[in-house]
Amino acid sequence: MKSLMYKFIHTYAMSLALIGCTLYAMPVKANHLTMNGGSDRDRLQLNFVKEPPLPSSGTPIGRRRGAAGRSGGNCTVNLPLTALVPAIETPLGAGKATYVWGKTIASHPTFWFYVPDSHQSIRSVEFVLQDEQDNDVYRTAVNIPQQPGVISVKLPATSTALKINQNYHWFLKTEIALSCDRQQPVIAKDTVEGWIQRIQPSPTLTNQIEAATPQQQIGLYARNGLWYDTLTTLAELRLMKPEDGSLKGDWHELLHSVDLDEIASQSLVQCCTPNSELGE
Repeated sequence: MKSLMYKFIHTYAMSLALIGCTLYAMPVKANHLTMNGGSDRDRLQLNFVKEPPLPSSGTPIGRRRGAAGRSGGNCTVNLPLTALVPAIETPLGAGKATYVWGKTIASHPTFWFYVPDSHQSIRSVEFVLQDEQDNDVYRTAVNIPQQPGVISVKLPATSTALKINQNYHWFLKTEIALSCDRQQPVIAKDTVEGWIQRIQPSPTLTNQIEAATPQQQIGLYARNGLWYDTLTTLAELRLMKPEDGSLKGDWHELLHSVDLDEIASQSLVQCCTPNSELGE
């Protein structure tokens, strides 16, 4: 009996020793998530809701891209003026319509555009925001960027806040010289337009956003179909950390989700302050 008990204890002890050695030898999987947003940070899961439900009133028909690129002299342009916003094609009567719109929870949101021209060829840039009755809510002349790239126009705190569940129609209007000859320029007008609707977030989403880091907020906005908030938060992080490879990847992924791949590689330009404002 003692011999049997001794064998059991000996076998049990050897088993524990083998398990301990096995656990010690197992490699530990590294966690690449860093708190400072470094280049080895895990990528965000940007599951953006590409086609949120359309507003209950009105049809947000718009124009996401301006005129086609042009060439000639030093004013060659390959990409058109483009609004960074989803465009949804949908049947309308016997044809199709393009709905250019997105949602926000911001009272004073930011709008983003790719401007293919610079101060060499742009004569003027104007941003206009109107309510559904075509009344101006905000109108401003925008400083001309020094180089082509993605620019932002923020609705200032001094302007009227967007009302909950109301649709607003925005425009970016440009006057561009079709040639670089400043003595006898040929001027053309180009416009992109779309819509924005401010919604009231649920108490749960509000609490989640308040407790989240900016990187986590991007994911929350995307999963809830809040385009303007997703884009603005990510763009502002990219401007703060232009060399962050993970943020660049997130930017490409987000623009790819709304078929704007050709804009993803364009520079973010830190401009453009309004020259003058109406509708304050």
